[in-house]
Amino acid sequence: MPTILRIEGYRFFFFSNEHLPEHMHVENGDKYARIELGTLKVTDSYNLSSKELKKLLKIVESNHTELQRSWDDYFTE
Repeated sequence: MPTILRIEGYRFFFFSNEHLPEHMHVENGDKYARIELGTLKVTDSYNLSSKELKKLLKIVESNHTELQRSWDDYFTE
């Protein structure tokens, strides 16, 4: 379960046996979201306010290159 990024207490990661579409899991305590990398669509979330979700989407967008590269490197080896 590689952790790709830690920002503002949020951990961005994926599982070693992931599936498409490419996405990141994000957690902070009991807060959780799953965000698709290609569309920035939130496909699952709980205990997050809409303000927090917007913040997470901005973080994913601004770090998209690193997140996508990490996914690609891990799953194409």
